[in-house]
Amino acid sequence: MADPSSYRPKPGEIPDSPGVYRFRDEHRRVIYVGKAKSLRQRLANYFQDLAGLHPRTRSMVTTAASVEWTVVSTEVEALQLEYSWIKEYDPRFNVKYRDDKSYPYLAVTMNEEYPRVQVMRGHKKKGVRYFGPYAHAWAIRDTVDLLLRVFPVRTCSAGVFKNAARTGRPCLLGYIGKCSAPCVDRVSAEEHRELADEFCDFMTGRTTTYIRRLEKQMAEAAEEMEYERAARLRDDIGALKKAMEKNAVVLADATDADLIAVAEDELEAAVQIFHVRGGRVRGQRGWVTDKVEEITTGALVEHALQQLYGEETGDAVPKEVLVPALPDPVEPAQEWLAGRRGSGVSLRVPQRGDKKALMETVQRNAQQALVLHKTKRASDLTTRSRALEEIADALDLDSAPLRIECYDISHLQGDDVVASMVVFEDGLARKSEYRRFQIKGFAGQDDVRSMHEVITRRFRRYLAEKEKTGEWTEDEDTENAENGRLTEDDGRPKKFAYPPQLVVVDGGAPQVAAARRALDELGIDDIAVCGLAKRLEEVWLPGDDDPVVLPRTSEGLYLLQRVRDEAHRFAITYQRTKRSKRFRSSPLDDVPGLGDTRKQALLKHFGSLKKLRSATIDQICEVPGIGRKTAETIAVALAQAAPAAPAVNTATGEIMEEEPGTMGSGGEPVRTGAPDERRGQET
Repeated sequence: MADPSSYRPKPGEIPDSPGVYRFRDEHRRVIYVGKAKSLRQRLANYFQDLAGLHPRTRSMVTTAASVEWTVVSTEVEALQLEYSWIKEYDPRFNVKYRDDKSYPYLAVTMNEEYPRVQVMRGHKKKGVRYFGPYAHAWAIRDTVDLLLRVFPVRTCSAGVFKNAARTGRPCLLGYIGKCSAPCVDRVSAEEHRELADEFCDFMTGRTTTYIRRLEKQMAEAAEEMEYERAARLRDDIGALKKAMEKNAVVLADATDADLIAVAEDELEAAVQIFHVRGGRVRGQRGWVTDKVEEITTGALVEHALQQLYGEETGDAVPKEVLVPALPDPVEPAQEWLAGRRGSGVSLRVPQRGDKKALMETVQRNAQQALVLHKTKRASDLTTRSRALEEIADALDLDSAPLRIECYDISHLQGDDVVASMVVFEDGLARKSEYRRFQIKGFAGQDDVRSMHEVITRRFRRYLAEKEKTGEWTEDEDTENAENGRLTEDDGRPKKFAYPPQLVVVDGGAPQVAAARRALDELGIDDIAVCGLAKRLEEVWLPGDDDPVVLPRTSEGLYLLQRVRDEAHRFAITYQRTKRSKRFRSSPLDDVPGLGDTRKQALLKHFGSLKKLRSATIDQICEVPGIGRKTAETIAVALAQAAPAAPAVNTATGEIMEEEPGTMGSGGEPVRTGAPDERRGQET
């Protein structure tokens, strides 16, 4: 724990001007980012008597080891820079609104030749129109199912679309009238795009035009005694009205606005947002955040605005944003929003009428969300804290292991030997810090030597990070390392830069001894090591003849099992990926200058690698794009390479013949693993 006075700036060093400041810990990580109208006045608040600080502010300043600042010319620049740094550094003490899920949107891919209606999550893509967010994906599908009667836009994937175009037969939706079937040219690309535009217009709230048009067509059909057509139009009108009923009018005059409400207590705050478009509630979302310091409702609103609109531009930022309290001062936030939208934005507190009534509804939602979150988190925090305390007691640690790293070795009969490292912080998985290793020090199967190599490589990098003074370079040890190189002065998380309090290995006494020996050889004696053996779930400590047996009902044992199982999952997923790549390799991969296009042309021409092997040089030259010199190189490469082992059906043991449809990208038959192997998901 650091003493804030040890890094307090000298009097007169801090400028009395707008700016953004960063607190860093002893490892140079940025742990807090803030902005201020006056840096001198704001930073002075952090260096007062610790007893007078908010508990979490006190924790932040005692965790920090230094503070630095950047001066800007305006408060709007400070707001933008603060948002950029929070996004870049992900500081642990900053107000961060945490979604409990990724909200689904109804998306129309207007950037494709034949626009598609679908459910999308995650980052927004250019050229795609989004509507929402919705609370549940099924709500989107219900709405789309109703609208497809009137706007039969494509909803199928690219694979289904291409297959229908190839066979000349549309999918089921095309037969029942819920798709205009552009795949088989029932409508042209231009006509289909018009349908997509009309679908988007309806979703933006322009509903009256389409209903009136359908009603007119229904009346004309009835006058002409085309009763079946009139009945279909009647049903279409009913479908549109039913879709509209799902979003009742809440604000008159087709208002476009976002309403933000905040419910808070001393430690946490919940934010709820209603997105109103065309006077109707089109989406709802919410977050919960920890309050790191004493912060006003206006400041919470400002952070919510950054979270909501930091990546948005144009119409995604509405003309009107209604909030429970205004940031102080309000002008920088309002100017920043106007810059994101490209025109004026009204940021205000509703005082009367329908908008105030709707704000009260949003406020009730925020209050309920906070109560629900605290109910869940109370149990979750209690359980995790108890688990960490039980582990500390069982392993005789000085304190609870807030960062745990677990290692596992995976291979297939000595081939493709790999290792995994997973990280849990405060009892929760931190997947951004997972790492994968290839065992390079030796060949064959030896879990003990593999564990020694992995631990040595991981903590050698830690020591290098600790001691270096210049820029470090990429290392081939990790397969999934980040692309960027980070300098010593950069506060973003670095690979292998931070030590755990506990290292867990998947295995018994031999693996534990190997891990401890690796740490001792590096001179590291302040990191605890244990192993969890699968057979009896025993916990092994270095040098002990007998294991530590935790009760089966122990939360600590359950946490260790979860950590071990996650390391095993991550390792075996990587091992299967490498094995799959090896099985799909081909002698053609070693031919210089032969790319994927010409490989595919060769395989398409001859039908299989077996037939290509038996072809003459003149026959190979017949393939478009293959010259004689390349054909000779291909023939030599195939002659030198041993024929691939036949594919085997693992369920029946039957040797399978080579078929064009079962070839991998390199030309060899694809080996199909057992069903449980095929389900592995890469993290």
